[in-house]
Amino acid sequence: MIALKRLNGVVFYVNPHMIEYIETNPDTTLIMLSGKRLVVQEDYQSVFDLIVEYRKQIGAFKNEE
Repeated sequence: MIALKRLNGVVFYVNPHMIEYIETNPDTTLIMLSGKRLVVQEDYQSVFDLIVEYRKQIGAFKNEE
């Protein structure tokens, strides 16, 4: 899980494998596989970096190298 902040500053955790895609319009919006939209304070690059770090921690990149 990765920790993100809602626009009101509340921290919540997301399973990055459930993210279908990310929009920046201008707020960063995660569109989940369920269709739910989550607007976060972090910019796209920060979310991307958190996802990469999470995948390294769980060993997901071993199959992708």
